[in-house]
Amino acid sequence: MNKETFDKENIFGKGEPNDAFAQFFIGQSYLNPLVNPEETSVFLANVTFEPGCRNNWHIHKATNGGGQLLICTAGEG
Repeated sequence: MNKETFDKENIFGKGEPNDAFAQFFIGQSYLNPLVNPEETSVFLANVTFEPGCRNNWHIHKATNGGGQLLICTAGEG
């Protein structure tokens, strides 16, 4: 998939470089928060991965309820 097609499909937007969580990725990812975490109990964000970016295995612990739900909306893996 070329970048132009991906950008059209990535309806939530690329966001900013995901530097705060870089330790969990090999390559560049981008984070676009879709809600203000101070205003809701569920954090919702779009994460975009550059070609070749890999996610290092990690756990999302939660003291109440679930930890993480992933929904793929654009691109290919």
